[in-house]
Amino acid sequence: MCASCDFGFMVHLDWFFAMGQTLATVTWVIGVGAGLAALALTLLIVQGGLYRRLQRTSAAGRTEAAHWEALAAAVERERADREAVLGALEDGILLFDGTGEVLFANDRARELLGARLQRARDLAHSALRAIVETALAGGTNDPVEVEGGAAGRLLRGSAARIAGQERVLLVLQDVTDSRMADSIRRDFAANASHELKTPAASIRALAETIAAGAESDPALLPRFAAQLEVEAVRLSRIVSDLLDLSRLESEAGERTELRLDRLVAEEADRYRGRAEEAGLTFQVDTDGRVAVRGSPRDLSLLARNLIENAVQYTRPGGRVEVSVSSEDGSAVFEVRDSGIGIPSRDQARIFERFYRVDRARSRDTGGTGLGLSIVKHVAANHGGTVSVDSQLGRGSTFTVRLPLAGAGASAGAP
Repeated sequence: MCASCDFGFMVHLDWFFAMGQTLATVTWVIGVGAGLAALALTLLIVQGGLYRRLQRTSAAGRTEAAHWEALAAAVERERADREAVLGALEDGILLFDGTGEVLFANDRARELLGARLQRARDLAHSALRAIVETALAGGTNDPVEVEGGAAGRLLRGSAARIAGQERVLLVLQDVTDSRMADSIRRDFAANASHELKTPAASIRALAETIAAGAESDPALLPRFAAQLEVEAVRLSRIVSDLLDLSRLESEAGERTELRLDRLVAEEADRYRGRAEEAGLTFQVDTDGRVAVRGSPRDLSLLARNLIENAVQYTRPGGRVEVSVSSEDGSAVFEVRDSGIGIPSRDQARIFERFYRVDRARSRDTGGTGLGLSIVKHVAANHGGTVSVDSQLGRGSTFTVRLPLAGAGASAGAP
């Protein structure tokens, strides 16, 4: 073999040897890389498993937390609903534990009792304390009524132990209005009997006098007959007013759109002659068109009573003014007089049934004591109000306000 060939062969051997080292290095790198890749993949798989487990654990934790949050929200809603229901009750509710401590008291209870309550012994009324203590001891008792509390109301309290628990429930009812209504009914029955009995007794006495004197003194018959007629008219008026008042309290009457100015003018004309005979200046101002929706019969009754009172209780030489107008969406009917007036102490009660400022004068003028009560009921039935402004010896002004029939019904309209 020649030298050049030996040299070439050696070069090829070096190249192959170098390539072998390179391939070995590459193979090692590839092997290490594959191992690292496998290790990385393994770590990723393990990490993925741990992550999923963490996710499941976290999700379970969130689910449990959400469950407790939902449960707490439900309890809060139930508590709020209970508070709303008990707070809306007209009765006062107090719940005591076995030691007499207040566990719950709604706003109405605190309003009626007018105090901050912590324990049963804080109750201002001994009767209420007694029934609570009796119930705490397991006993039973009857309801009690106590006066006082907020604004001097009359309270009815009842206490009972809750079955199976050391809890006592105290219920407070404001019975002021119902007791007042009972009192008014009793007074009304007594007053009505008295008012009816008086003319009935007079009629009987006059009839007996006429029968006894018909032969002995015929000249007295006309005078007794006139008195008999007066008492019969008075009795008839009392019965009529009682029937009207009873009807007004039980029904509102048929409603229709009507001209209040015309209705009042017609009623005023009925008393014009009587006012002039009494020496009164009688003025009526109903020029504007004022329409309301109501009962013609009842509104005529209202106007008649107010105008008649003004004429009856105004001295000769005085003045009576009747007007109808509209103001701020309301029909305004006013009757002003320069009569005897009403004492301030009586003004709050003049709309009560059978209440009279001067009983003797009322009987002289034929009053029944029911006129203003009728006026108040008619106004209320029509969604309106009646008020009085009066000074003793200087006259009175009665003002009735009623809703207008519509936006187009205003004074001054054609």
